[in-house]
Amino acid sequence: MSGRGRPSRTAIYQRLDEAVAELRQRLGGLPAPAEAEDTWSDIWHHEAHNSTALEGNTLVLREVEELLEQGRAVGAKPLRDYMEVRGYGDAARWVYGQALDPGDWTTGELLSLQEVRRVHHTAMHLVWSVAPHPHAGDSESPGNFRRHEIASFPGGMTPPQWSEVDHRTRDWLGSVNTIRRDADEALPERLACVHNRFEQIHPFLDGNGRTGRLLLNLILGRLGYPPAIIYKRDRDKYLQAMRRADGDDFGPLGELIARSVTANLYRFVIPAVAGPVKLVPLPALETPNLSENALRVAAIRGRLRAVKGDDGLWRSSKRWVTEYAKSRYQRQASAIRSTPER
Repeated sequence: MSGRGRPSRTAIYQRLDEAVAELRQRLGGLPAPAEAEDTWSDIWHHEAHNSTALEGNTLVLREVEELLEQGRAVGAKPLRDYMEVRGYGDAARWVYGQALDPGDWTTGELLSLQEVRRVHHTAMHLVWSVAPHPHAGDSESPGNFRRHEIASFPGGMTPPQWSEVDHRTRDWLGSVNTIRRDADEALPERLACVHNRFEQIHPFLDGNGRTGRLLLNLILGRLGYPPAIIYKRDRDKYLQAMRRADGDDFGPLGELIARSVTANLYRFVIPAVAGPVKLVPLPALETPNLSENALRVAAIRGRLRAVKGDDGLWRSSKRWVTEYAKSRYQRQASAIRSTPER
C-alpha cells in the first residue's frame, strides 16, 4: 500500500490479474453478447455515454439508454449530440461483436487497418451527416485519414504531418499486434502505450479520441478482457495521464485502464456469468446498500455465508448475499421495534 491507504500500482495490476483469472478459470471467460445481452447492454450504455461526454456531449445516461434501446430522442438536445451517441453506440456494438465473435473478418491479428477505418466510419458518419468538420475536404470523410495538419496539443505534443499518417498508423498496428508477445512490462501499461500512440498520430481529422477508446476496447476484448470505460468524472485524470504518456510515463494511464477493467469485471461481467449460486469474490456482490467492506465484515463475523479461499479472497453468492440482506433488515426492524419510547 502507498500513502493514505491507497493501493500501489502493482497491487492494482495484481487485482486485475486475479479478477481475470477468476473469470477464466472458474466462470468460463467472457460471455458472448448473445449469451448475456443485458450485461453487454449495460456496458454499452455506460461506454457510449461517458466516451462521448468526454468530448462534450450533453446527453445524460437515461437519454442515451432511450436512444440506443428504443431509438427515441428524448429531451431537447442538439441533433448532433444524438447522432454522435447513436454512431458511437453502433460502433461499440460492432466492436463487442468483433472482439468476441469475429467470424471471417480478422486474420488472427489483434487489429487491422480495415478495422481502424471501419470503427472510425461507424462512429462518425451519422454525426458527420449533420455536422461535418468545417475544414474537411472530400477525401477526409469518416473512415479516411486526414489531409490537414493538427495544432499542438496542450502540453506541447504535436501530431505528425498528414503525409506521415498512413505509414505511422501501419507502424502503430505492428506494435499493437506484438502485445501478446511483449511481456517486458505490465499489460495495462502496454495498452496505455498503444492507446496514447494512436492519439499522438491523430490519424483522422475528427473523432480520434472516440475511435481510440473503441479500438482499445476491441484489443481488450480480443485479449479476453471486458471494455474499459473512462468515466466523464475522470476526464481531468485521463487527460493528465495522457500527457504523462506523451513523455513515455505510461504508469498513470495504465493504472486508470486497469482500474476501469477491474471495476467492469466485478460490476457487470462476473455477477452475470456466475448466476445466483456460484461463489464469486465479494467485490462482484456489492449492492447500493452493501459495500465490499461491509460484506467482508459480515463474512468474518459469520453473518454472511462465505468461504475464504487459499488465495485469501472471501467468496460468497448472490443468493447468500440476498439472504444476509434480508436477515440484516429483519434485525434492524426488530431493534427499532424493541427501542423503548422516551
